[in-house]
Amino acid sequence: MTSSLSVFVDDGSSDKLLSHLMGLDRYQLEDFKLCVQSPQLLPENVQKISWANLKAISPTNLLCLLKEHLSVRQVWDVTLRIFEHMKLTSLCEQMRAEMNGEAGAQPLPIVLEGLAGVGKTTLAMKVMLHWAEGILFQHQFSYVFYISCHKVGEIVNTTFAGLLSRDWPDSQVPIEEFRSHPERLLFVIDGFEEMTVSSNLYESPPCTDWYQQLPLARILLHLLKKELVPTATLLITTRDYGNRDLKNLLVNPCFVVVSGFTEGDREEYFIKFFGDLDKANKILNRIRKMETLFDSCSAPLVCWTVCSSLKWQTASNPSFRLATQTTTSIYAYFFCSLFAMAEVSLSDQSLPEQWRALCCLAAEGMWFSNFTFAKEVMEQGHLEASFIDSLLRLNVLRKVSDCEECISFTHQGFQAFWGAMFYVLWGTRGSLGGPPKHQEMRVLLNDAFANTNFYWHQMALFFFGLLNTDLARELEDTLCCEMSPRVMDELLDWAEGLEKYDAVSVHFEFLQFFQCLCETQDENFIRQILNHLLEADLDLHGYQHLQVSSFCLKHCQNLRKLRLSVSGPILEMKLTSASETLETGVGDFRKHQWEDICSVFCNGNMRELDLSNSKLNTSSMKELCYKLRNPRCKLQKLTCKSMSPVKILKELVIVLHGNHKLTHLDLSSNNLGITVSKMIFRTLRHSACNLKYLWLESCGLTPRVCHQLFMELSKNSSLKFLSLGDNDLSNAELKRLQGPIRVSKCPLKELSLEKCNLLAAHCEDLALLLISTQGMTRLCLGINQLQDDGVRLLCASLTHPECVLERLVLWSCQLGAPSCRYLSDALLQNKSLTHLNLRKNNLGDEGVKFLCEALSRPDCNLQNLNLSDCSFTVEGCRELTHALKYNHNVKILDVGKNDVQDDGVRELCRILKRPSCALETLGLEKCNLTPDCCWPLSSVLRSSKSLVNLNLLGNDLGPEGVNTLWTSLKKSTCKLRKLG
Repeated sequence: MTSSLSVFVDDGSSDKLLSHLMGLDRYQLEDFKLCVQSPQLLPENVQKISWANLKAISPTNLLCLLKEHLSVRQVWDVTLRIFEHMKLTSLCEQMRAEMNGEAGAQPLPIVLEGLAGVGKTTLAMKVMLHWAEGILFQHQFSYVFYISCHKVGEIVNTTFAGLLSRDWPDSQVPIEEFRSHPERLLFVIDGFEEMTVSSNLYESPPCTDWYQQLPLARILLHLLKKELVPTATLLITTRDYGNRDLKNLLVNPCFVVVSGFTEGDREEYFIKFFGDLDKANKILNRIRKMETLFDSCSAPLVCWTVCSSLKWQTASNPSFRLATQTTTSIYAYFFCSLFAMAEVSLSDQSLPEQWRALCCLAAEGMWFSNFTFAKEVMEQGHLEASFIDSLLRLNVLRKVSDCEECISFTHQGFQAFWGAMFYVLWGTRGSLGGPPKHQEMRVLLNDAFANTNFYWHQMALFFFGLLNTDLARELEDTLCCEMSPRVMDELLDWAEGLEKYDAVSVHFEFLQFFQCLCETQDENFIRQILNHLLEADLDLHGYQHLQVSSFCLKHCQNLRKLRLSVSGPILEMKLTSASETLETGVGDFRKHQWEDICSVFCNGNMRELDLSNSKLNTSSMKELCYKLRNPRCKLQKLTCKSMSPVKILKELVIVLHGNHKLTHLDLSSNNLGITVSKMIFRTLRHSACNLKYLWLESCGLTPRVCHQLFMELSKNSSLKFLSLGDNDLSNAELKRLQGPIRVSKCPLKELSLEKCNLLAAHCEDLALLLISTQGMTRLCLGINQLQDDGVRLLCASLTHPECVLERLVLWSCQLGAPSCRYLSDALLQNKSLTHLNLRKNNLGDEGVKFLCEALSRPDCNLQNLNLSDCSFTVEGCRELTHALKYNHNVKILDVGKNDVQDDGVRELCRILKRPSCALETLGLEKCNLTPDCCWPLSSVLRSSKSLVNLNLLGNDLGPEGVNTLWTSLKKSTCKLRKLG
């Protein structure tokens, strides 16, 4: 091979940034997102990130979004600049230290990570050998220590000094030299994933004593945390799924991904193995489509396994078809080829029990991340020495060089295969000696599809693949074993639980699940399983994803909700280009697969489809839209945010003209332009268009386009909700909205103009809009610089008898106390307004006092009042308490992020204890509360008949305060349902 090692470095900077973002509370995170929208805090010529994509995003997705628009260094610079703007001083100091490398005074721990068999241990051993031969690090390290993590369980208690002395060639161990020059020490810690560590060890107190007796696992943790030898160098190897724990342990680690065989190496290996270029290329083309298996071939042993299996099959089976091969069949026939000609000195009667014992050992090892097995473990499992010797000769097992009489599977993929075999073999006893096998199987599948561990995925894949009838029969004949006839029935029972899965709240690897189902090659079984699937979340990146999704989705007859993101280039280019079709026919295959995917939209049950962040070509989009206008399609909600290229959205006209069931359409975060927007807006007048909800946030709408939209609204008889948020409407003539909305044909009731660069002057048109329309019930004007003058103009319309507004959102509009006076005067006359959101405005105690003049009136109908982050104090709470004494309509009150303090809570508690108080939800997040406030709150929890939701997040209540609250929560009289 020309190269057997590719190295990519990850210094962990993304994880550090993510930890900083995740440390922000919800108010800080919101401020951060608003700052991301500020050009002054961003580098020049950076594309604006749409507010529609930002506003509801999690810290993890926020970091991903920033990295899409900025380089890693720019992300750090922008984050620091925003933290400085937010005056987060300590966080800024920490970030500067990380950016300037102050933490780098100590050597960075180096982590070699990668799949099993790609050469991590070999690379670490080469480092040691080259050091010993004087080639590497002669002037840097005086001593190098090798620690194998699979030996951790063998040593009960020891000291760090004792660990260093274990393999020393004589009794004169220079411990004091080690201690006086720790910077001259290199520790090679091999196989971290084999170290079983209980969660409480991660929280163990620091240790710097070289002579303290501790379990070896704890000593290694203190070594990894740089407590025992801070200036020593650490070189750690781990399989790719072990790095999460390592990242929590290590200080500024540098992760080096060892990728093994490159794609070119794999091609070269296949060609040399088969010796026939045409034959090798045909096989390579097939294996490339099995992307997961092809990636696994980065390990040389997997390359050998795949090639050996296919060579044996072609030689022994005249009807062999490459197209029908699965990952499981390749592994299964590989083992069949080994055992078909092997001599195993065991009777046919004992063979089944030996295979079952081997599979049980493999499965148990997978559960406990144990890949090395001592002699006594094999004896306890009743594995006979002659059977083990046969497997060693066949290279199914191998001896472990640094552990006498220990064995392991030659590759972890082998262990995953035999572990999966355990669950399809006849028998009911589980591998762990506790729950029966079918219950253990359920836990295995639930974990595998909620886990990112590659080998759990592989074990689940093998498990499904072994259900194939022909493959099972072949293995039964070769191994003299009997497969369980009940496994499929047990799987169907497990599949009933899929109906309870929520794709948003429960992490479930749907693509991995689909891949496993395809491995069975049993269409009837797949259909039965997928009848229970009600929703799915799919990100298609490559050919294999497209292939398994197309095969499975067409069988999802009860699917109701689908998020489908085609983020790779698989459907971005033309599907049937001449060269592609002539050479391989790939374009036609992909076209048919896309048609199969689209067929699910006509299952009669599909109600919601989210295509956000998809890259499609015109023909793909057109095919999708024709399926959506099919009479059998019952789709109601369609989301197409951040589509690429934007011009494909004009194909939606097909749907809007032909599907009267579609009521919700979200086109946010697409720069629509004049042509696309006009084509879509014109469909609003069509009689078949029944859209009721339309989102056009962050669409780069110009005044001209907006005026076109306003004109079309006059001819629409269905639209009830319209959001134009994050579009620059500063030059748009909002008064043009009055014309269409005044026409009785337009039923628009809810309008959102959040973050549209509106000023006080625009409020005159908006005020006229509230009077002229007969049905406007909700208006959102958040994040606009309306100021007090703007609110004054709006309030003039709130007192008009024709105004029926129920919900008014004015968050972050640069309002002060005068705005509250205008709103209070309006509330005294307006009887329709029930929801008022004033959060993130500098109202102060004076503003709250003005509001309470109206709120204290029993006939004030306000039910939901949000005053969070409004800069008021205890005095404001007194005013609210006085008002609520007379008003029994307010059910939700949020005063979070105000300097309420314990005295403010005491004031509120006085009214909460009254039987006449109707308050159901109270927000007190980040209100500078202490344990002292918990006594009055505890009293309220015991006596209140109405309070069901209470938010106390971000307050230092301490254990004492929490215990006080807990005492009341246990009382039967406590009605609280949610405590934050």
